[in-house]
Amino acid sequence: MKAFVTGGTGFVGSHLVDALLGSEKYSEVRCLVRNDEKWLSGKSITKISGDLFSLQSISNALKDVDIIFHVAGLVRSPKWSEFKRANVDATENLIRIAHKKGVNNIVILSSLAATGPSNGTPINEKAVYKPVSMYGESKMEMEKIILEIANKSDSIKIIRPPAVYGPRETDIYTFFKTFKLGIFPKIGDGNHPKLSMVYIADLVEGIMKSAEKIEPGIHTYFMGGENDAYSWNQIGDITTIVTGHKAISIKLKPTWIKKISTFVEKGAAVFGKYPVLNEEKANEMVHEWVCSSSKAQKELNYSPSTSLEEGISRTIRWYKNHNWL
Repeated sequence: MKAFVTGGTGFVGSHLVDALLGSEKYSEVRCLVRNDEKWLSGKSITKISGDLFSLQSISNALKDVDIIFHVAGLVRSPKWSEFKRANVDATENLIRIAHKKGVNNIVILSSLAATGPSNGTPINEKAVYKPVSMYGESKMEMEKIILEIANKSDSIKIIRPPAVYGPRETDIYTFFKTFKLGIFPKIGDGNHPKLSMVYIADLVEGIMKSAEKIEPGIHTYFMGGENDAYSWNQIGDITTIVTGHKAISIKLKPTWIKKISTFVEKGAAVFGKYPVLNEEKANEMVHEWVCSSSKAQKELNYSPSTSLEEGISRTIRWYKNHNWL
């Protein structure tokens, strides 16, 4: 099969491309690359120059393609207009071009943020939309536009991962970097709120399995980790074991997180930057984010097997080997 991948230069996308190149099922992997090839450099991909608004380039690239993996997306911005353009409008463009080129098998990366936080019980695909950030709202609008424009012959798989971690990841990496400095910031009392996390290799395996489901319709799946939920205390304990040193635990109340994020965002703005910790992110961090992967396990045979300890160990080892830590 021939695959077309957007977002291949990013964290999740680059790992997906590695898996596609290593699979005997795919004879060619075409990747949309705007400028820097980043993690794709030197790999046997077919480079398609352009971005998600290079409509003619995408149209040409989709010739004879069997499946589209749409992984590209904007995760951080202070402006709704940028989220809408990158996550909603770009997705609509891609699907409409796919229809013209006769490509019906499409996998699209969404997020748990589209549905919003959980409240003591892992949420499933029947949950109503209640996003708490512009990012989540943009993913919600993206999913809604997919429902509006999908053809009857389309087999579209919408994948909603929770927090994804692993080698090459740059946002959760901030936590490990802070931990190395001897500080363990945790939200709430350390046991609540909890969150779902998925190791990158497990998520990629799930994405690959979803590609094999070619039944017409729109199929939505949460893809979490080995367990539905983890506490900050669990994450801290495992990080202590893996790194071999302890860090001072600092409990952060929700109100503190919001105040700190406001301070950090305003400070970064002086230098023309938009930081990882910002007011939008703070709106998400103070909630519980737990989802159930039971539907994916049942319908796709999704089987995340990487324990949190093994996943964090692999991740930190990679950071050290690449001089990130």
